Amino acid sequence: MTEPAEVETTGRFLVLLQEDAIEEGLAELGGIAGFDPNSGDLDAETVQVFPELGVAVVTADPNLLAELNGAAERPGPVLIVEPERVVHVFAAPAEEKAPEAAADESVLTWGLQAVGADVSTATGKGVKIAVLDTGWEKNHPDFTGRAITTKSFITGEDVQDGHGHGTHCIGTSAGPRKPATLPGYGVAHEAEIFAGKVLSNAGSGSDGGILAGIDWAVANGCAIISMSLGADVPVNTPYSQIYETVAQRAMAKGTLIIAAAGNASSRPARVAPVGHPARCPSIIAVAAIDVNRAIATFSSGSADKIGQIDVCAPGVDVYSSFKLPQKYSRLRGTSMATPHVAGVAVLIAEKTGARGYELWARLVGTALRLPLPSTDIGSGLVQAP
Repeated sequence: MTEPAEVETTGRFLVLLQEDAIEEGLAELGGIAGFDPNSGDLDAETVQVFPELGVAVVTADPNLLAELNGAAERPGPVLIVEPERVVHVFAAPAEEKAPEAAADESVLTWGLQAVGADVSTATGKGVKIAVLDTGWEKNHPDFTGRAITTKSFITGEDVQDGHGHGTHCIGTSAGPRKPATLPGYGVAHEAEIFAGKVLSNAGSGSDGGILAGIDWAVANGCAIISMSLGADVPVNTPYSQIYETVAQRAMAKGTLIIAAAGNASSRPARVAPVGHPARCPSIIAVAAIDVNRAIATFSSGSADKIGQIDVCAPGVDVYSSFKLPQKYSRLRGTSMATPHVAGVAVLIAEKTGARGYELWARLVGTALRLPLPSTDIGSGLVQAP
């Protein structure tokens, strides 16, 4: 497998603003990029502002980059400027041979059993979880009667999931335990679901869409954000300082961000580094294991000193909901492991009342140690309370 090219960008810029000086920061940006922040009807193509996070996405002539960077370097409300990246669903490569199943899935999936959801009394009731992905299959029969709040951040596409990836992740994190057709597949089966479409039906999007989704989730009081998406990066790529600050600001408001590490490894020959944005220290990075509790061959790992794996979860041959008419699918990837972790976090949040940093500590601290390197699986396999 070849080393990934430099991260793909959109031509727009992410700008981190001082949390208590957002209006002043926008005024300074407007002076540089040529927009009036007080006009009352800012064109979203020119500038988007995420007030919960203190971040703006700005469309500016590349020649203005030096001016934007200058604003960030001098004292004032503009703190950091970064290029906006293109992001995708983390799709795992085609499976060569599925591991022999060692679990009975007649009632619940092997993943739910592996994380102990089958023996936990927690249900997720009263806890809000946001899944930021390709949207949601609005007509899925297994979710009739469930309270699901949806919003699309993709121009020209509603929240309806034309891809299937988002519906699969929502199913794993918060789907039913007793659907009409077994097995049950949802970790936090009574959680309140927020489905944010930040990736298109083709499975791609940008930082701006993801940040819009995070801002929406934080504003709605979601305890957990699950993101099975990102971009592969070359070894030793610095993490995004803007995402790192966003994750810290979200956590301070009680919202924990959990993200897929990536599927760029070809083990044992090559271990790829944790991708963007999971490589940020304040975002929980999730690796994938199979039914035999071996590290998945594709699972990205701690291949440099920047991006670190925090925990692992089931991510191979994972059965969950899917877009219609197919209804169900078995998928593989750190994308599938991430909603297992997010669902377990919901259960811990319900049982303990923990949020933010405390929830992180409980999630990581109760993980099951496995006989695998921490560079591959972090603290271990997450466990339901």
